[in-house]
Amino acid sequence: MPAGSLHGAHTERALESFPLSGLPVHAELARAYGAVKLACARTNRQLGVWAGDDAKAEAIERACRELADGSLDGHIVVDRLQGGAGASTNMNVNEVLANRALQLLGETPGSYDRVSPAADLDLHQSANDTYPTALRLATIGLLHGLEEQVVSLQETFRAKEQEYAHVVKVGRTQCQDTVLTTLGREMGAYAEALDRDRWRVHKCEERLRVVNLGGTAIGSGFAAPRQYVFRVVDVLRELSGIGFVRAENLTDATQNADVLVEVSGVLKTHAVTLLKIAGDLRLMSSGPDAGLGEIRLPRRQGGSAAVPGRIDPVIPEAVSQVALYVFGCDATIAVAAGSGSLELNAFLPLVADRLLESLRLLAHADETLRRLCVEGLEADEERCAAQVHASAAAATALVPEIGDEAARDIAHRARERGATVREVVLADGVLTADRYDELLTAEAVCRLGTPGMGSRGAQD
Repeated sequence: MPAGSLHGAHTERALESFPLSGLPVHAELARAYGAVKLACARTNRQLGVWAGDDAKAEAIERACRELADGSLDGHIVVDRLQGGAGASTNMNVNEVLANRALQLLGETPGSYDRVSPAADLDLHQSANDTYPTALRLATIGLLHGLEEQVVSLQETFRAKEQEYAHVVKVGRTQCQDTVLTTLGREMGAYAEALDRDRWRVHKCEERLRVVNLGGTAIGSGFAAPRQYVFRVVDVLRELSGIGFVRAENLTDATQNADVLVEVSGVLKTHAVTLLKIAGDLRLMSSGPDAGLGEIRLPRRQGGSAAVPGRIDPVIPEAVSQVALYVFGCDATIAVAAGSGSLELNAFLPLVADRLLESLRLLAHADETLRRLCVEGLEADEERCAAQVHASAAAATALVPEIGDEAARDIAHRARERGATVREVVLADGVLTADRYDELLTAEAVCRLGTPGMGSRGAQD
């Protein structure tokens, strides 16, 4: 083995067999594996497996804790894409833990007659129950981090909703002018969508808490004591602080990965939200002279050298790419989960890679969008007001006062004369300037429904 290495022959064979992505398994998965192995070791210890050799039992548990806290990350080196349904990851972990325990005992790594990767670290276990359980634990941890970022982004949009509640602007459907709205109301809509995403992400943990640990190879608990099968998940729950429960049907939980597809679907939904928001920010900041120019995004990077002073919306663009990447991950997860056969899904390492990567990227995207874009977003209030008065959409705000037909006629006259709606209204004596301005306030355009409007659209 390489000097200083804690892995052994099984890991070396895996490195030779799977020179694929060039990336080791996700650190979160490796650390979660340490926690799962600690639960297994402690359960075996409670059942008297290492009775009379407390030093060995303690060394094994300490090694597991070190892996769980990230101290041994650099020793989990197998490629994240591998055959064997995660068996190579499991053996990499077993070898590292055995050799680290040997070091703690003052023994030479590789002295497997004292601490064995198989006989001690994999006792009453299989990759087929430890790998899926570690994946669920890693996913829950990353979901907690993602939820925090979604909440932070949502709260930032709420703050923008209040900050720009007074800014009246032209609403648009199908990229065409429609009735008036406020910039604050648009920011609030993003906050609402993110709030739903937060709830979806939060609820994912309920599905992931059901694990097949103790089911060994195919969910039958073969070669594991009955006491171990009933106790090991309880120990994992105590150690992790997460409400894990043993699946009622361990066979089902071993062979089916539909729960992970469901979680991926939630991540895809959040990616959809981010793509929509990022696209809108690009549109509203477009120009700024020949586009909408309603908002100004923080100046991050210069744009085209041919246009002096141009600043491109690079943060929304980057976030959009994360969203598109997650869409691809979701499709991959669905195919991989559906490609399992009979008692096991051999493609779980691919599911793990894409699921954990989606979680990691989405959390970074949320944080980046909030910190580098939304927090510094500014309204161009003069631009918004100019567009309101220059657009025939302003006539829609007059409907409660003069009716739909009269408002349409004013919009038509404004186009014919090349004048603003306000200019026509004042020139033709339709309304006073004060009354016109009152009808175009933020409070008026955001009022729910049209006061005085009959059931057929006529004035009462």
